[in-house]
Formats: sequence, structure tokens, C-alpha cells
Amino acid sequence: MTKTLFTICLWALVAWLCGIWINPVTGWVILTVGLVAMILVSGVQLSQISRWVKNIDEPPPPSVGPWDEVLAPIYRKLRANRLEIDELNRNVESIMLAAGALPDGAITLDEEMAVTWCNPVASEHIGLDMSKDRGFSIFNILRAPEFATYARSEKWKDPVLLHISREGQERSLLVQLTRYGVKQFLIVTRDVTQLEKLETTRKDFVANVSHELRTPLTVLAGFLETVHDMPAPSISDEQREHYYLLMMEQARRMQAIVDDLLTLSTLESSPSGMGEPVRVGDLIETALQQARSLSKDQHVFVVNVNEDLYVAGIESELASGISNLLTNAVRYTPKDGTITVSWYLTEAGTACYSVQDTGIGIASQDIPRLTERFYRVDRGRSRATGGTGLGLAITKHVAMRHNAELNIRSRFGAGSIFSLEFPASRVVTPDDSVA
Repeated sequence: MTKTLFTICLWALVAWLCGIWINPVTGWVILTVGLVAMILVSGVQLSQISRWVKNIDEPPPPSVGPWDEVLAPIYRKLRANRLEIDELNRNVESIMLAAGALPDGAITLDEEMAVTWCNPVASEHIGLDMSKDRGFSIFNILRAPEFATYARSEKWKDPVLLHISREGQERSLLVQLTRYGVKQFLIVTRDVTQLEKLETTRKDFVANVSHELRTPLTVLAGFLETVHDMPAPSISDEQREHYYLLMMEQARRMQAIVDDLLTLSTLESSPSGMGEPVRVGDLIETALQQARSLSKDQHVFVVNVNEDLYVAGIESELASGISNLLTNAVRYTPKDGTITVSWYLTEAGTACYSVQDTGIGIASQDIPRLTERFYRVDRGRSRATGGTGLGLAITKHVAMRHNAELNIRSRFGAGSIFSLEFPASRVVTPDDSVA
């Protein structure tokens, strides 16, 4: 505005001087021409400003006279606001990416409890499809009575546990509802299926250990009380010796259970590796000696072992797995039955150790559970033959630590085949150096 007034004053001064030097008419003509020129220039400048207003993201016209003082701060402010908006958009995108990468599910709801957004994990947990479910009530999507009761309460101090079945798969979810913003809600979902299974396994394990140890302890305590309470002359040396033998048997049983538990603990906690080249034929020969001793010449053993076939592994663990399969075959094969032990290289280049028996066999419904700790198809027979119920669980862990597969084929009343198949990458020669 100051520049405009200065320009008008300048034209008026020039016109006044010309009026004095030449004549008044000339002065008025010059003043009129100056004012008209200023109006025309202002019109051009306003036209430039009008075009710029349609695209204010671009810099303003370089020179628009008195409008420069007005447009410059406006443009600086617009530019600062644009930079701030871009920064906010980047922050929002970053937050959305972080929310999408959360290991837990996240769902946002409006004041009517309608879905507005969810991350991929939440979509997987409860089957949300944002292309179809956006704007729909969460109660129409998560149809669990426990959740409806929980969500309609006034406070949500603790999460609610839901058991949801989707596509034939059971899933356990912890669902926490909370308020945020203005009349908005956030749902956080956490998959605790595995934690529930682990907790169930832990409880079963503790119960099974207690049960397995209670029986021999009860027997042992009973005999000790009998020997202690009865007068010495009333017990013959033969009876005393018989009691001692029974007590030793129960003590050995408890010792076997503890040893197997320690073996399992070691397998689960120690790091695994490729190990060293192991001549499995020697391990099988040692296991056969133990099996024949357990059999007491009541079974026929057929042996087909490749003595020159080595695998990379940990010798003590492999010995445990090999021995467990053999002793199980002896325990569950009737007198005069045949046990066939094989160790060979398959056509696919894998190494296979198998134990086939003509024993009592296993029902199909029991096979998937055989490697569970303390699971027995016939508890009475297993205890009678000295089994701890942990042998196949140990063998399964040995297989896993050696990248092998434990395969079980059986038919009730027709015998069984247990096999450990090692991948070709584990087959080595004695001179191989294994990292």
C-alpha cells in the first residue's frame, strides 16, 4: 500500500511540474495517463494473482507490485503448512505400518462399535475382511456371547478369553477392549492357543510324573514299614531277601524315570548341531546286546545292518533313540516272536534305521499319541515290562535334533514298524569333517 501511494504521489508531482513548466492542461493529461497506466498494471497483476490462486502450490508471480508484500507471507505460510502436513502424513503412514506389523491384532471402532480399520493379524484372528466388513458392527462379526457380555459392560479392566473355531481350526484369543480418542474404541487380540496347549501339557506332565513316581514310592514305603514294624524273628531270611529285591526293583524303576526325565530335559535345553560322523552299526550292535539280555532268548532277532553307513550326529543321543526302539519291540512282542533290525541306505540317498516286530500291534487311534510323555496304550503291560513311558518321547526329540523323521506303521494284532529316517545331508563318510 505504501508503494502505491508513493507511485500516485510521484505521478502527481510530475504532472504538477509539467503544469507549471508547460501548462495546466498538460499536467492534467500526464496525471490521467499515469493513473490509467497504474490501473492497467494493477489489472495485469491481479490477473497473474488470479491464475496463481488456482494453483497455490506453485510459487507466486515474481513481481506483482504492491501485492508482493501480501503474497510473500501468504506463500511462506502455505509452504510451512504444506511441509507440516507432509510430515504429519509421513508420521501417520509410519504409525499405520507399525500397527500393521504388530504381533497382536488391532481393530478400531467408532462410537457405534462399527469397524473402521484393522491390521492383518486381527484379520487373521477373527476373519475380518475390510473390503466387506468396514462400517459393520463388531457384534455381527465377532459372534461370541462372552464377547458381547464383556463389550457391553462399563469397564474393561481385564481381557476376555475367547475360543473361536475358523476353518476347522480351534483358536484361543485374549481380547482387550479400551477407549481412545473421542468416542472411539480399540480392540487388541492376542493368540494364546500355543500357551494354552503348553499349560495343559505342563499340568498333564506334572500329574503324570506324580502318578508314575507315586506307585513305586508307595510300594517301597510299604515294604520298609513292614520290615521296620515286624519283629526280626518273625521274618525269615528268605522273606527279608524277597522284600529287599522288591524294594530294589521299585527303586530302579524310579531311577529309570528320573534318568529319562533328565535325558528329555537335556535334549530340550542343549543346542543341537551336526555333531561328528557316527558308525551307527556299532550302536545297533550294543543295543542288540541289551535287547537280547532283556529278551532272555525268548525272541528271534533278524539283523540286516550296513556296517559302513555313517551319519553325522551326537553318538549318545543316537544310541538312546536306537536302544529305545529295540527295547520297545522286545517288551511288546510275545514269546517266540520275530524282531527284524535294519540299517540301510535308501534309493533316495537317505539313511534308515527300522525295527519291525510281530508283536501285539497298535490301534490306529493310538498311533498319533505314542510320542507323548507317559502315554501308554496298555499301562499295565508297560509297567510289567519295566517301561517308563518316556522312550518314544526321547526318540522323537533325538529325531528332531538330527533332522530325521520318526515313522510309525502298525496294525492292531499284526505287529509294528518303527523307523528313523535321516536326510541325505546327514549321510557322511568316516573322514568327513562336520561343523
